[in-house]
Amino acid sequence: MNPDEQTAGGWWHEAFPLAPYAGKPPGAKQMLVIFSYDITDHKRLARVAKICEDFGLRVQYSVFECHLEQEQFERFWGRVLLEIDPEEDRLVAYQLDAKNAKNIRTAGTMVCHEKVVCYIV
Repeated sequence: MNPDEQTAGGWWHEAFPLAPYAGKPPGAKQMLVIFSYDITDHKRLARVAKICEDFGLRVQYSVFECHLEQEQFERFWGRVLLEIDPEEDRLVAYQLDAKNAKNIRTAGTMVCHEKVVCYIV
């Protein structure tokens, strides 16, 4: 890969941005929320995924990372609860404060983006 392509703002970083906490932990009033879901119905899944995209960054197919203040989280959580069938679906939200978010370890920078298709040969 050409070093110019690796610089911030290059196509590589547009296609594969750093995770939201990389180099920038949540603010003092924010928390990092790791949110995942298992939705059995495709229509409900699409609605929940759209809500998640409004609040955070998709890092795996059904996993999002969100920097949210408590009020934002409550609004987000309320919206996704309205979309699921609690007898068939499952939601999980892990809330980490700024101090604990600084201790997260990651390897690699690839983040899932359905809108970006990239083939590396």
